[in-house]
Amino acid sequence: MSAKKILLIEDSADDIELTVLAMKKSNILNEMVIARDGLEALDYLHARGDYTDRNPEELPALILLDLQLPKLSGIEVLKQLRAEEKFKLIPVVVLTSSNEEKDRLNGYNFGANSYIQKPVDFMQFVSAVQQVGLYWMVLNVNPPD
Repeated sequence: MSAKKILLIEDSADDIELTVLAMKKSNILNEMVIARDGLEALDYLHARGDYTDRNPEELPALILLDLQLPKLSGIEVLKQLRAEEKFKLIPVVVLTSSNEEKDRLNGYNFGANSYIQKPVDFMQFVSAVQQVGLYWMVLNVNPPD
């Protein structure tokens, strides 16, 4: 069995770097797959495009999803994920700078498991990502396969 992967769907190079650093600082050493836009994320999950060599049965254990993405928004990605049976149980944590009420409502309405507004402060951002990683990758008990 392969190690549990984290799919980070994020277009900001700085936020990608901070997220990877925060996970490493928490000793969460799971492989992190990076998708820089919504279409790339769906290509990864469906094992198409640049990801045709990926085993489509090996799904990520956690998805960290930004909402403001190029090509296809995070909400659209979430809608498409939750519309397909094989993706319905993958935990999705919205990790975004938006604190708009409509974004929070849409996130939860379309199946996000958690919604976290990215802190502006560097140390608070690192702490938030560490807590998310520890909870979802260590403490949380996933449903059976």
